[in-house]
Amino acid sequence: MERVLAEALLSQSQDLRVLLRALCVWESPTPAERVETLRFLLQRLEEEQEGGGVTSSRPAAPLLQEAVREVATGHLVPLLQGLRGSQAGAPAGESSAPRDRRRRVLRAAGGALRSCARLSGGPQLAAGLVHEALLDLLALRPSAGPEEEKEEEARAASGERGGLGAEEAVEVLVAVGPCLRPREDRALLERVARVALAVALGDEDDEEPGVAALVAGRLLPALGRSSAVALRALWDGLLPRPEEEEEPEPGGRGPVPHAPRVARLLLVLSALAERLLPTPGVGGAWGAPEEEVPDAWRCHGFWRAVQAGLVHADGLTRKRARYLLQRAVEASAGLGAECSCRARDANEPSLFWWLDKKKGQLLKFWENYILIMETLEGNQIHVIKPVLPKLNSLFDCAVSEEKACWLLHPSWHMCIYKRMFESENKTLTKEGIMHFLELCETKGLPGAPGFSEFIIGPLMEALSESSLYSRSPEHKTGSCSPLGMKLQTFLVTYVSLLSEDKKSSFLLKFIKKMTSRHWCAVPILFLSRALAHIPPCKVLGVEGLLALRDVLQCTMITHQILLRGAAQCYLLQTAMNLIDVEKVSFSDVSNFLMSLRQEESLGRGTALWTELCDWLRVNENYFGEIPSCIGFSGRCSLRVYVQSLVQDYIKSPTMETGGNCFMPDWYEAKLVAMMILLAADVEEMKNKYSERKKTQNELKVVLHPLMDVLMKLGTNAYIPLLKTDKCLQLLLKLLQTCSLKGSLTHDDGVLTVLQNSVMSTAESISEFLVRRLTANELSTVSDLERCHLYLTMLSELVNLHGKVGWKNSDSIWRFISLLKNASILHLQDISSEKEPKLGKQIQKVVSMACLSVVCGILSQQSDLHLDFLDTEILENFISSFHLNQIVRKPHAEEQNSLFEESSSQGWGRVVAQYIHDQWLCLSFLLNKYHTLIPTTEGEMEPFLHVIPKPVGILQSALEALTILPSDQVLPVFHCMKILVPKLLYSSESLCIESFDMAWKIIYSLSNTQLIFWSNLKAFVQFVFDIRVLAVAARIKGQAYSKIKEIIYKIIEMSTTKTGVLNILISYCCRSWIVPTSDDLTLSQDPFSSARDYIELIIEGCIFGTVFRRDQRLIQNVQTFIENLGHGCAANVVTENTNRDDHYVRVCTIKFLCLLDGSNISHKMFIEDLAIKLLDKDELVSRSRTRYYVNSLQHRVKNRVWQTLLVLFPKFDQNFLDQIIDKIFEAGFVNNQASIKYLIEWIIILILHKFPQFLPKFWNCFCYGEEKLKMSVCTFLSVLSHLDIIIQNISEMKPVLKQALTVVLQWCFNHNFSVRLYALLALKKIWAMCKALHVEEFDALTAVIESSLHQVENMHGAGNAKKNWQRIQEHFFFATFHPLKDYSLETIFYTLPRLSELVEDEWITIGKFTKFTDIPIDSAFQWYLSQTELCELKPSDWSQEDIGSNSVEGDSQSEWIDVQKKMIPWKNNVLDLGLDLVFQDRAAKLGKSISRLIVVASLIDKPTNLGGLCRTCEIFGASALVVGSLHYISDKQFQHLSVSAEQWLPLVEVKPLQLVDYLQKKKTEGYTTIGVEQTAKSSDLTEYCFPEKSLLLLGNEREGIPANLIQHLDVCVEIPQHGIIRSLNVHALQRLEDAEKICTGRSSSLGALSTNGRKELQLEVCENEVVIHFYSSSQMCPGGWVGRSSSNSYLQDSPSPNSIKVKNICSIYTLFSRLS
Repeated sequence: MERVLAEALLSQSQDLRVLLRALCVWESPTPAERVETLRFLLQRLEEEQEGGGVTSSRPAAPLLQEAVREVATGHLVPLLQGLRGSQAGAPAGESSAPRDRRRRVLRAAGGALRSCARLSGGPQLAAGLVHEALLDLLALRPSAGPEEEKEEEARAASGERGGLGAEEAVEVLVAVGPCLRPREDRALLERVARVALAVALGDEDDEEPGVAALVAGRLLPALGRSSAVALRALWDGLLPRPEEEEEPEPGGRGPVPHAPRVARLLLVLSALAERLLPTPGVGGAWGAPEEEVPDAWRCHGFWRAVQAGLVHADGLTRKRARYLLQRAVEASAGLGAECSCRARDANEPSLFWWLDKKKGQLLKFWENYILIMETLEGNQIHVIKPVLPKLNSLFDCAVSEEKACWLLHPSWHMCIYKRMFESENKTLTKEGIMHFLELCETKGLPGAPGFSEFIIGPLMEALSESSLYSRSPEHKTGSCSPLGMKLQTFLVTYVSLLSEDKKSSFLLKFIKKMTSRHWCAVPILFLSRALAHIPPCKVLGVEGLLALRDVLQCTMITHQILLRGAAQCYLLQTAMNLIDVEKVSFSDVSNFLMSLRQEESLGRGTALWTELCDWLRVNENYFGEIPSCIGFSGRCSLRVYVQSLVQDYIKSPTMETGGNCFMPDWYEAKLVAMMILLAADVEEMKNKYSERKKTQNELKVVLHPLMDVLMKLGTNAYIPLLKTDKCLQLLLKLLQTCSLKGSLTHDDGVLTVLQNSVMSTAESISEFLVRRLTANELSTVSDLERCHLYLTMLSELVNLHGKVGWKNSDSIWRFISLLKNASILHLQDISSEKEPKLGKQIQKVVSMACLSVVCGILSQQSDLHLDFLDTEILENFISSFHLNQIVRKPHAEEQNSLFEESSSQGWGRVVAQYIHDQWLCLSFLLNKYHTLIPTTEGEMEPFLHVIPKPVGILQSALEALTILPSDQVLPVFHCMKILVPKLLYSSESLCIESFDMAWKIIYSLSNTQLIFWSNLKAFVQFVFDIRVLAVAARIKGQAYSKIKEIIYKIIEMSTTKTGVLNILISYCCRSWIVPTSDDLTLSQDPFSSARDYIELIIEGCIFGTVFRRDQRLIQNVQTFIENLGHGCAANVVTENTNRDDHYVRVCTIKFLCLLDGSNISHKMFIEDLAIKLLDKDELVSRSRTRYYVNSLQHRVKNRVWQTLLVLFPKFDQNFLDQIIDKIFEAGFVNNQASIKYLIEWIIILILHKFPQFLPKFWNCFCYGEEKLKMSVCTFLSVLSHLDIIIQNISEMKPVLKQALTVVLQWCFNHNFSVRLYALLALKKIWAMCKALHVEEFDALTAVIESSLHQVENMHGAGNAKKNWQRIQEHFFFATFHPLKDYSLETIFYTLPRLSELVEDEWITIGKFTKFTDIPIDSAFQWYLSQTELCELKPSDWSQEDIGSNSVEGDSQSEWIDVQKKMIPWKNNVLDLGLDLVFQDRAAKLGKSISRLIVVASLIDKPTNLGGLCRTCEIFGASALVVGSLHYISDKQFQHLSVSAEQWLPLVEVKPLQLVDYLQKKKTEGYTTIGVEQTAKSSDLTEYCFPEKSLLLLGNEREGIPANLIQHLDVCVEIPQHGIIRSLNVHALQRLEDAEKICTGRSSSLGALSTNGRKELQLEVCENEVVIHFYSSSQMCPGGWVGRSSSNSYLQDSPSPNSIKVKNICSIYTLFSRLS
């Protein structure tokens, strides 16, 4: 058509120049048709010139050349400059029509310029145009070279400005660039290539990334096609030549050499792929020398770029990388040439290689590889999991078993795993890690380059996610995490394969990686555990030890103390296994050990301490040289090192700083004390079989310098202060380390020597301490730390005297008496001071602290007769306290010096400590005389003058709570515990105020781990004191309501902070059931108030939240550590806090078990509790009639019935008569399986113990079928245990007869499950009847026996027979015994486990025995089951069928077929030309586009539009017209379109513009077709669509408006057989597209599969549809084809297994027959 137009113009024109000038007269806006006409004309002239067919009517060559130059420079270039201006002035919301017109003009002008350059007669025009466009493009280059900068400056100086924009400049270069000559214009070509490449690669902060895509999509491919020179220039700019490439990082996983961002690099490589990776018959080398043509196959940087792209974060970049890889593989297979990209290391395999003789093997490898990478893009585990077995085949292909080497570089496999590790789907991440660890463990892979770096990099980054360590359901509670086990096995295996030098390097990097971030508790624990299990090997030196110390410091940030302690244990074991002792010294080891917290891990006497001592003993003579800083150098024994360490520690400092020096740091004292004890235990271990006295003597020698100084403390006043401080610190740490939990308690010779040594110096130490504390020698704030040291030391001496006996203890009590008297005198004397001075105020604080310690000592040793201490003076002084009296600040001058000397302690802290000590003293006084405190002030006895007024004290306590910081309020709580019970009756409002104030403090401390728990315990002890509860319940006033309110607040807090309710429930239950000696003094039973707070017990029975996954993970890991027992030292030294939420229920159940049914108060409590629990169950059932398994509602109901089962033995007949109806009513509710078992169990027990309730039970079967349809199985299950029920009945025959009557009627029920339960009950009841030989039942024998025989011997292997077998084998009917299995273990562990409750609900019997707060005899009869029920595995007959097939499927080693989305790789680079008009774009993609335009402007629902967009793109429509392009950004649209809008041209036409649009398309030759039911509409099945069709779709509700129907050429309608008037527009469009395909070319429509088996395939051939049936299909065509004469939609079958169908609607009719 275009050729005809050009010929017509040329034939009609006399002067070609006039014609060209006429065509170059542009209007505004420029009509695209005129520019396209100019292009056609110039192209025709070009063809004539090339063919030599210029007619005589044409102008001479010089004139033509002059004319085309004028057209190019005078018209086309200004036109392009004008297009830039119109683009700049276009509004932001420009519609698509002007954009498309502008692009048409741009393409036409570019084509015209190309013809002008070729017709101009020389290279000057082309070179000039390229030069000008290049200058315009230079402005977009991020960094220009020197030449370009000079040209830019010269151009700016001359006033010239580039008039072309980015798109116009690119178009000019694309059009004219190929006209340049490869040799003569080589420099210009290379320059264009450099500039274009710089723009395409760009910078990360490019403001216009679209320009880079434009250059990459349009210009670079054109340059690559134009000449080998340009392609080589582009290649050299992208990637260096092999000899110029830089060395990558180790393992080859470093950044791409010279590469900017990988995304831009791959964008450019994808654009040049056609020339870099040419397929056979396409592309080529342009006849250029071989050295000019880039060889991508042999370029190391190219493959590294592809690998980097495969794991890039951006999905489009990954797609480009896969495209390049796929193209390289296809090109290699097509060319068949051998190629190889050698690695730099000769020992490494090639990055890529190809041999034609191994074509099949390589194609299989890369096909599977690309399939896996494409599948990983889906991020859906159910799609990806079947593909994972193909990873094994990849390794089989990549590894040579014969040569034990890699055939293909392992970095390709690492790309797969890295993609999996970085997936957003954590399940996929875990699958990838597990697969990697297992593969490397089982395959025995040879040493792989880069594996170590991959493990330390991506693998460890992935392992930092805590959720990956969750335990799978098939693993028992308390077992190790599967990932943790895999990691341990993998690390042990991998390290064993490394050489010694590589082991050292790898492990050091591995440990340093653990220090590179703040790890959570769980990952650091399992990484440390894996390291600890590496077999001993000497690979780490000082650097490794320092790295382990850094890891220890990382583990200190977690709040889980047990996990933190366990991690420290594992890291110490790692050090002992991996450290080369010859490279480290004792000094290095001791500094490392100081990183461990002894109270959490390294406790003396633990297995870990013993292991450390043994390690030191074995390697003692091999440790490295000790630095000379401690007096000597060289090797030495541990004893010599420690002895020197003590001597160096005791040495006086070179400069004494006087009396006001700071306290020395505790670090050195802790280190020396630990090393002394380690050395002593090592010596004892060495002398185990020799004399023990030798060890004791050696320890005395080590301690001699210390004891010598301590012996002189009392007599030598000139010992330097720092020296005395250090000696006391060391002694204190020695005593504390020996007394840590887990230390040796029997036959400890080291402790005996230490105690004897200290006792010999006790008098000297005590004298020194008393002198320092009372002689005004402590006068600065820094001395308060020293005061704390002295008083702690004094307390330790008293405790030591208590351990060894008080035989020679007169001296210690004499010093305590002196301290007491001196402190009182100081406080009395200072009280008269008017002007505060620093020294006096500090002494006041010291004296109060001394009194508080004395009071504490007297409280601990209250059983001793200490009359000589004259405690009356102390008591009188305490009673005269002005409580909450503060210590006034000193003068400003002194205050400045005070803070200069203080460490960080402000004066407010000093005051708080002073008030805190006051309350400690008062607490001692109140505890001593608490029984004599009156309840009102008027009752004060005269001889109790030492006790102040209780009301005033409580008021002062409230004031103290407002003054003291939260960590200092504990003694105030202790005082309130004594006062509140006394004053609650007389001063209720004051007590309520104390409750509120105390709760505010507790609530504010809820996020403070260290002090929260001790304060909470004290709070609970005074608010829930048994006397407080009793008084509040008796008066039923505001205090009672306040206590109830606090209960609910604690319950609410416990839902977010585990362990809170444990403290409350444990304290209350112990107070009620196990009263203390103080409680026994009450006038009434302590249990009497329990009924008033029964809500607390109810909450304890049903307590337990649905934990978040992270909380459950922490609990599981803690249980795993606890199950290690003494094998993990952390279990020994850390305190068992009982903060597991299970302990709330454990405590409550044990409390209920101790209740005595014969006790009236207990009996009333039990009955009240049972009624409220039944009401709770009914409330939950009413609130939600349907609930999910393991939901909170399910768990609450399950806990309710568990508690009722525990209470059942305490129920009598009278009480059961009240609640039996509620129990039966619960059986009618639609319950989960676990609850049904419990209800059935309790009904069986009731009927067994009280057979008189049987009539009520039979009545349950008399309700209507509507009520019984879901619950009759519950009562039939009860009948299955009729043998248990009738044990206590003397006359059994009437019961059996009634049972048979009931069961038989349900054996004929229409419900299959009901029949199964009834038949099972019938079988058991009939067996009892036969055993009793009941003659009355002989008439039924034939019927019943025949029925049971038929059931037992039913034919076939269907579900009916399987279910009958399974229900008989079910634990509740086969093994469970309602009487013998009645135990806590069955109720709380076995039954929940067998009924498939979530593991959170399984309470092991061990938790009942470990919880000792409420003691029960270990031989308690309800603890253990007497049958083998606990050994069974879960198997529910009604649920087992659900997952049976899936298990078999998962066990396959490799799936035969996997799901794969259609990703045609040849069309894979879909992003290069997004800005092209759709015709050009379709051609570029190689995509076949029909002439069908779908108009959906009348549709306004984004969901329908999204589906239409996807359908149109798949069926190859040329365009989709919508009412507004804003729909594209709608999330619902994007969800259904799945990115189809990116690959399908979308045109915006408003509904009001449709008339004009339809008319325009008619002029273009389109037939306008509307899909609507009209009077003249054609049948869709009979209409033949023209080639150029425009399909107008109607609105979802109103269809096509009448005014638009008048402008349509034809309307079509779909024949319908249903009642509804129309199809959904989305489904309608699919039908239309399919029909249009049926009228066109042959195509496959798809396949039908059932149960994973292919049944039939649809294929469209010309105008008919053929259905091919597979031989394995159960759908036999012969069974229905031709059966009825009405099968008019069928034609003759081409084969026995195929059917021809007339049209698309017949397919729907046919499928309805198939279904």
